Amino acid sequence: MATNLRLLRHKRDLTQEDLAGLTGLSSRYIGSIERARVSASVTVLGKIADALHVDPCALISAPGKEG
Repeated sequence: MATNLRLLRHKRDLTQEDLAGLTGLSSRYIGSIERARVSASVTVLGKIADALHVDPCALISAPGKEG
């Protein structure tokens, strides 16, 4: 998920702070997910997918595959 999150966020030209604002999560938490230091819950996965306008599978599929 970490690699896909970073790729999708960059593809949409969003900073971690931008994504945090769209999801209601902290930018520190977004960064921790991107560095694979924490795992996101299903709820968080849904919030991030909604903010990035992707199917949640795009975040958890093989890196670089948007499903």
